[in-house]
Amino acid sequence: MAGNQTHYTLPRASFDKPVKLLIVVAPYYKDIADNMIAGATAEIEAAGGSWEIAEVPGALEVPTAIAMADRYSNFDGYVALGCVIRGETTHYDTVCNDSSRALQLMGLQGLCIGNGILTVENRTQAEVRADPADQNKGGGAAAAALHLVALSRKWGGQKKDVGFKPPSETILLAGDNDGSHTA
Repeated sequence: MAGNQTHYTLPRASFDKPVKLLIVVAPYYKDIADNMIAGATAEIEAAGGSWEIAEVPGALEVPTAIAMADRYSNFDGYVALGCVIRGETTHYDTVCNDSSRALQLMGLQGLCIGNGILTVENRTQAEVRADPADQNKGGGAAAAALHLVALSRKWGGQKKDVGFKPPSETILLAGDNDGSHTA
């Protein structure tokens, strides 16, 4: 089992100014989600940060809620929590792939997101990974978000204007140097 392997963990991120994270959780498996929240909140508080929680129906809604919060609120980063346990259909693959892809795309646009959506074969695997005293994947997701916030602050913060920018003021028509004719 993967729980017996050792791996390197970065030292906890530290901050000069307070950090505020939004934990977006899909509590479909409530006991697993509660354990992941416990691990995430403990990690955020240990780093001197604050947090809020938003619940959504399932893992597919987690990225949408994060995108909405980024648009309408003022969080420094996000922790995505949930659990997808393999079932009898390909729905598992769709939920795992699409939720992960959406989170990754938002991360590539500059959002600081720790992905703690478990994708497991069975409930026992989920319980071990969610347990704050065992693999603590909720705490790990919070730590990832905190490290990304630290990098964002180090490198100048998130840039909101990603992609095409609207033209500013007036556009001069070709051959019109005095600005008397505008587009």
